[in-house]
Amino acid sequence: MNPDDPLLKILACPLDKGPLHLLSPADPLGAEPVLEEALYNPRLRRRYPIVDGVPQLLPSSGEQVPEDEHERLLKRISP
Repeated sequence: MNPDDPLLKILACPLDKGPLHLLSPADPLGAEPVLEEALYNPRLRRRYPIVDGVPQLLPSSGEQVPEDEHERLLKRISP
């Protein structure tokens, strides 16, 4: 999934209906890489996988992110 993809503007977390942030393995800022592409909701600390380019946005597909990883991910998505 591309960060400029218009789909990202309309995708929402299935639990709180808020916006999601793209986590991409390729990071131009040189931050610590993620292993797979995913969408992240920092409000609920939930990560949703992207499988073969398709976001898996069922509530059961999301996984809770531990506190230390949440802090690391916040640094990636902060402008």
